[in-house]
Amino acid sequence: MERIGIDIGGTQLRVALVDEGYRIVEVMKTVNDRTETAAENCAPLVDFILRQRETGHELRGIGIGSPGPLDMRAGTVLNPPNLVGWQNFEIVRFFEDATGLPAHLNNDANVAGLAEALLGGGKGYESVIFVGLSTGFGGAYVYRGELVNGAHGYAAEYWNMIVNDDPHGRGSANPGSLNENAGGTGLERLATLAFGRPVAPRELFERWYAQDPVATDVIERASEALARGLSNIFWCYDPDVIVVGGSIARYHPAYLERALQKAARYVPSLDLLHIEEARFGDDAGLIGAALLVPNGESNPDAIHLPPPPRAASPTERARSDKERP
Repeated sequence: MERIGIDIGGTQLRVALVDEGYRIVEVMKTVNDRTETAAENCAPLVDFILRQRETGHELRGIGIGSPGPLDMRAGTVLNPPNLVGWQNFEIVRFFEDATGLPAHLNNDANVAGLAEALLGGGKGYESVIFVGLSTGFGGAYVYRGELVNGAHGYAAEYWNMIVNDDPHGRGSANPGSLNENAGGTGLERLATLAFGRPVAPRELFERWYAQDPVATDVIERASEALARGLSNIFWCYDPDVIVVGGSIARYHPAYLERALQKAARYVPSLDLLHIEEARFGDDAGLIGAALLVPNGESNPDAIHLPPPPRAASPTERARSDKERP
């Protein structure tokens, strides 16, 4: 039986038909129109799902990845800042009523991390951290094949980890948070302050590659914050692997490398801070959402692949060519 994966974003919504091997068969995307209600925006996704059933696909259920905050137990989108008009939207009930299929909700970063942990860069490991390094920070923790959500759904929210004494805070972000000092918005803020004019991350990195001293100072500060974040994650979880994805990690790997060099001061050995690259890119959210749909176990909240076997630790096996020095 096939599954439906839904990826809710601030600018667009995506829905995919995913087969039993968790491969995307068909995908559709639509604009998230801020002038419409959440239900109106989701209507094209319902049409896609119903069309799959009409054309003979047997569907097991629907998985939904959405920006938070969420009430995952109630299946409700609460008040995400980038989803205008979605406040208190009972998204699980909406899709179940509209399609007759069971639906399951989780944080968008969590479902991306689930895909990478079970099928991507973390496949085969028991304890997997996922970090999405992009405009901001996304995070997930997957242990023995299951997402760890925490008592209130806030587990693995690494973006709000305090890494320095910078007084800047924005919205629900703590002053000194990892998000505001090392992610894309943080890089832009620090660069704009340093140059005295708006500087986007792309320009900042170009100037850093050209050895501009101001840009270098910004990257040094940001990579120090990232190094502290990664080392804090290590000390909290001691994971087998940290899978890193996101546009900044993908297009500017030297930034991550610099952070890892700095992290050597904070961990017993860089051999223990084992980094792998994410493999699914933007499709991780769709695949991970589909993974939320149970295979029919007695526990409806179980994650639906058998737990991966524990792999040898980095100190017990030869380092692969993808591992960081």
